[in-house]
Amino acid sequence: MHPDGERVLFTREQIQSRVAGMGAEISRDYRDKDLLIIGILKGAVIFMSDLVRNIKVPLCFDFMAISSYGASTKSSGVVRILKDLDRPIENRHALIVEDIVDTGLTLNYLVDNLKARGPASLRVCTLLDKPASRIVPVEINYNGFIVPNEFIVGYGLDYDGRYRNFPYIMVLNRKVYERGK
Repeated sequence: MHPDGERVLFTREQIQSRVAGMGAEISRDYRDKDLLIIGILKGAVIFMSDLVRNIKVPLCFDFMAISSYGASTKSSGVVRILKDLDRPIENRHALIVEDIVDTGLTLNYLVDNLKARGPASLRVCTLLDKPASRIVPVEINYNGFIVPNEFIVGYGLDYDGRYRNFPYIMVLNRKVYERGK
């Protein structure tokens, strides 16, 4: 484990096993459907890459970039779309792929925004769910793991752009993000 971490929550093997299971679930639920995966940049890229390789039905994917954190460890509550979809989702079965659902503010905004575009269906898939931080209720259709109310990094999740490349998920040591305060 990296010295900036307190402990590993999920190993590479645990993550890969759960992602494979989620891919099988999604494949079953979307057989015979026109599936569009919507990856939320940047955190979901690694998870989404592994996930789509485990989905055994034809699909397309696109990306959105949304900001609500900046260099902070807490959501600001202000959601901005930095990059929108390149393709329409009207009458498509859309699946949002997120790295983590925390307060629910970002996801709630995103779901409302995308539902207004008229998809045939809209579901949510997240690798990590942190229900102890929830401010707004959100429905999660596919969930990898429940995590504690701690700041976690790795496997796409970052602090100030760092740690995304770690193949495991760890709790970040408080000293790392309290230095700048």
